[in-house]
Amino acid sequence: MDIHIIDLLIFIVYLVFMLGVGVYFMNKNKSKDDYYVGGRNMSAGHIGLSVVATDVGGGFSIGLGGLGFLMGLSGSWMLFTGLLGAWISAVFLIPKVYPIAKKHHFLTFPESLAFHYNAKVALMAGIISLIGYIGFTSSQILAGAKLASATFPSISITKAVLIMGVIAVVYTVIGGIKAVIYTDTIQWIILMVGLIGIGIPIGYMEIGGWNGIQEILPDSFLSLTNVTFIDMFNWIITIVPIWFVGMTLYQRIYACKDEKTAKKAWRIAGLFEYPIMAFMGVALGLFSRVAYEQGMFASIGYAPGVELDAELGLPLLLRSILPVGLMGLMMSAYFSAIMSTADSCLMAASGNLTTDIFGYFKKSISIKNSQLITFLIGGLAIVLATKMQNVLELMLYSYAFMVSGLLVPVLGTLLLKRPSPLAAFYAMISGGLTTLLLIILEVKLPFGLDANFFGITLSAIVFSTIQLINSQKKWKA
Repeated sequence: MDIHIIDLLIFIVYLVFMLGVGVYFMNKNKSKDDYYVGGRNMSAGHIGLSVVATDVGGGFSIGLGGLGFLMGLSGSWMLFTGLLGAWISAVFLIPKVYPIAKKHHFLTFPESLAFHYNAKVALMAGIISLIGYIGFTSSQILAGAKLASATFPSISITKAVLIMGVIAVVYTVIGGIKAVIYTDTIQWIILMVGLIGIGIPIGYMEIGGWNGIQEILPDSFLSLTNVTFIDMFNWIITIVPIWFVGMTLYQRIYACKDEKTAKKAWRIAGLFEYPIMAFMGVALGLFSRVAYEQGMFASIGYAPGVELDAELGLPLLLRSILPVGLMGLMMSAYFSAIMSTADSCLMAASGNLTTDIFGYFKKSISIKNSQLITFLIGGLAIVLATKMQNVLELMLYSYAFMVSGLLVPVLGTLLLKRPSPLAAFYAMISGGLTTLLLIILEVKLPFGLDANFFGITLSAIVFSTIQLINSQKKWKA
């Protein structure tokens, strides 16, 4: 099915509107504070929706639909870890980070580490975060391109990468963090309207409602206990830590007008992740499984029994059931989900390079140069997206490298009065590299544990050992 002119016009209007938000904020950025942390006066509502749009946006399209297709409603537990991470960091991280950040005008996450450790630790954190977020930005652009290409065969993956990438990069470059936060809010509303008003009700009716579901799927798909302890543990060890090390999240903490606003924003984000987004995402994936088993995708080449990538079930469902007009709206919702993550990752990478890496070498960067750097990083991310094939692989490498390298030093700042800079530095290197090596070498790990577990564990051992040696030296002195 080729895209209808009406759907195309709806989608073009949406893209022009997103660019318009960037243009609106272009002349409102008077300083790096404005560009990277929104002048530090943003409200809880906008920040909360921006956080959940960034965290769930791209992952929703790729992950939740696939989990619903494979395991049903139990896949929703993946985002329960998002609720946990948001609320735990609201209680323990924000009260520690926000007052210091406000007093010292921090723009990035590594600046917080520079305060507790030293500039060298912050430089290493900036490099790890920059690499991770360039990979993240690429993976989101590629994820959106794959989904759009599966839904609309007339658009090739390369074309979709260029369309999505250029739009997201341009409005992020010219508008800064305010453009990102406000477009995230708009994009999240579009996604919610698309799912609640279009995708879920039409999908439910097209598969034959409750009777259609019960006839096709085993009871386990409608249960919340169809998940193993190891799956839950891996989700927790993978997702909760990002709330403590994600540069995109620190930028939003700094952007809040006060500490109370930041905590409220994190509580809002947690509730939107679970139960709201969790159940909507897996429900649509579950509907796509029913549609596949009913033979609804046979005309597209996926008859029952033919191997189908679980993550393509949802776009194929929408392609099969949506009429002209609504398809354009759902395509806009899809692109919203992906771009709300890509733009935030791009701002994070730009902040790391301008503030943490150039800043270490005492290079002062103007707003114009910050915009140029954001543009160049965005261009690199688009090029990477055209070269990569596997979205989840790219995300996994980036994610594992960041979490395994950065989590333990952050916990050191929260739990210790005088954490050792040397301990933090070597914990970053040992943790990040261990996880990357385990993934790249495809080492078979015991009990089905995630590579992150071993990277974080080694990082903790290295940190604790050096911290203990330093403490004993000081005690003897």
